[in-house]
Amino acid sequence: MAKVRVHNFTITLDGFSAGVNQRLEAPFGDGVDGLHDWMFAAQEDKAAGRPGIDADRVGRWEEGVGATIMGRNMFGPVRGPWQDDSWTGWWGDNPPYHHDVFVRTHHPRASLPMEGGTTFHFTDEPVEVVLERAMSAANGRDVVIAGGASTVQQYLRAGLIDELCIVVAPLLAGAGERLFDNVADALGNYQVTEMVSSPAVTHITVSRR
Repeated sequence: MAKVRVHNFTITLDGFSAGVNQRLEAPFGDGVDGLHDWMFAAQEDKAAGRPGIDADRVGRWEEGVGATIMGRNMFGPVRGPWQDDSWTGWWGDNPPYHHDVFVRTHHPRASLPMEGGTTFHFTDEPVEVVLERAMSAANGRDVVIAGGASTVQQYLRAGLIDELCIVVAPLLAGAGERLFDNVADALGNYQVTEMVSSPAVTHITVSRR
């Protein structure tokens, strides 16, 4: 059965997925340098056929995913009304998604088809409506809520996420965007179902009860 899930969402030991002052030169903000180093190393291991916990978890991102939902801040550093349509994301002409990606924003713009099958759709519709659109686009496959923290929180509060796969990196940020802020009432519906560590990070699976 298709799931709505968060996958490989990396946070610091004190719970932050991004630091302060996110900008073009520092997409994840200040104070979180090295947050995703484990992922880059795991991708290299996977490509080289080297086994390991991290390489295995990185590979699972591609399994059975048919659509992605993300927030405006994850798509890019531009804030407020779009000045033009020149910004097309962090990922170049051929983003890694290869399916429909729904970008939640207060400032919709025309859909943006990219190479490799990725199309970005910009919408200000309610979370439930965007999820319905994503599930239809996924055609029986999983929908991933990619982030950032605010977007994940909105879907948690709405009770729409089935599973969160969280990665805890051994860093302390002190400030920024914390994943589990403003979701206290929702967390009672979830439980930790798996925890496994590599030398680099700890992988935690949180599932709906």
